[in-house]
Amino acid sequence: MSESANAAIHGSGKRAGPGRLKALHFASVAALGGFLFGYDTAVINGAVTAIQEHFQIDAVATGVTVAIALLGSAAGAWWAGTLADRFGRLFAMRLAAILFLVSAIGSAVPFTAWDMSWWRLVGGVAVGMASVIAPAYIAEIAPAERRGRLGTLQQLAIVLGIALSQVANWAIARAAGGAGSALGPLDAWQWMLLAEAVPAIIFGVLTFTIPESPRHLVANGKSEDAHAILRSIEPDDAELRLSEIQDSLDRERKPRLADLRNKATVLLPLVWIGIVLSMLQQLVGINVIFYYSSALWQSVGINEDSSLLLSLSTQVFNIAGTLVALALLDRAGRRPLLLTGSVGMTLTLGAAAFAFSHAGVVNGEPAMPDPYGMIALVSAHAFVFFFAISWGPVVWVLLGEMFPNRIRAAALAVAAAAQWLTNWLVTVSFPSLSELSLTGAYIGYTAFAALSIYFVWKWIPETKGRTLEEMS
Repeated sequence: MSESANAAIHGSGKRAGPGRLKALHFASVAALGGFLFGYDTAVINGAVTAIQEHFQIDAVATGVTVAIALLGSAAGAWWAGTLADRFGRLFAMRLAAILFLVSAIGSAVPFTAWDMSWWRLVGGVAVGMASVIAPAYIAEIAPAERRGRLGTLQQLAIVLGIALSQVANWAIARAAGGAGSALGPLDAWQWMLLAEAVPAIIFGVLTFTIPESPRHLVANGKSEDAHAILRSIEPDDAELRLSEIQDSLDRERKPRLADLRNKATVLLPLVWIGIVLSMLQQLVGINVIFYYSSALWQSVGINEDSSLLLSLSTQVFNIAGTLVALALLDRAGRRPLLLTGSVGMTLTLGAAAFAFSHAGVVNGEPAMPDPYGMIALVSAHAFVFFFAISWGPVVWVLLGEMFPNRIRAAALAVAAAAQWLTNWLVTVSFPSLSELSLTGAYIGYTAFAALSIYFVWKWIPETKGRTLEEMS
């Protein structure tokens, strides 16, 4: 057995601990990619207004600067599966950590809005890679009966990354006296972006404490190493799991994008389901809250300091909802949570659209009269909670487990790329749409939330408790 497998599994020569703790450790480290995913995508929230003023750019250019990272995410998601299959899941994680670090440094010291966009694009590639590799690795290393719960760690890490970015943004802006104010050699918004370097380094270092995916090891002729890892996680079922993986690999050939094609529907129906599922997760407008909430609240009359605190408070609801999902996912199943979330999001988005329709201008300043301001705040927080118990974590879990083994890597890459492209479309369009009609934008998000109810009821399979090999 290789030194890395020995080190990861045996340490000083004895099994390091119960299989549950091993699986939790492996999944948690992989999920740190999700933490950086959340941090990188949301940290721009507190810096948007300061960046717009610093570079003197309009709403369209602001949308491009914020959203361009999502094009990088689509590219990263598209190629992540190929890199992971060829060089291993750990290689892909470590490459993503390096890209996160480079992006944090580069975007913190830009010369123009355009080179800042380039560094955000680099960070976006890392986000896209993390969005594919983490759920795939967790799905492949977790026991079937705990796969849903461990898979939810990815979403929990994402929301913690989002929340910590808002805490950091608020603390830095408060220390400097505003996001656009100087704090030592840099402006506050630059420190906000640079702070991501710390978790990027931690993630990269910790990937050296976990083993390669057993499935990848078996696929590359390292069954002994794979067996040692499986024995540390599932001591009673290691032989069976290894046999299932080997039989599954023997029946399939290396996945290719061509394997996803279907003469009648261009792509296999299950791939289309994964694509639409990914797109609907974004079309409800969740990332408008995560990327623009500070600017959104300022646009209806709330000052910068309070708007940053409100952005943080929505993340408390995000974390609480994710913890609820963590507790329920392997008990209630995937479909019931998705349906509950869809209904809740439809109602809360509709209420937010109604409240925003009463926003106006008083003495030349944006304002929202009572009780509509409170309705908007409550609706936004409730919307985030319903998303967090359902479409946030469940979509990533489903994408990691709903595809057969023979097409999983390729199908997951396509679905994740579709998700990031949709995220880009929603994000780049929001500044212009909100100037045209904030109410109209939210009516559109409400319509997609309503559509998601029918889609889940009609097309989404239940995967609770089934091994990946059974779904082949």
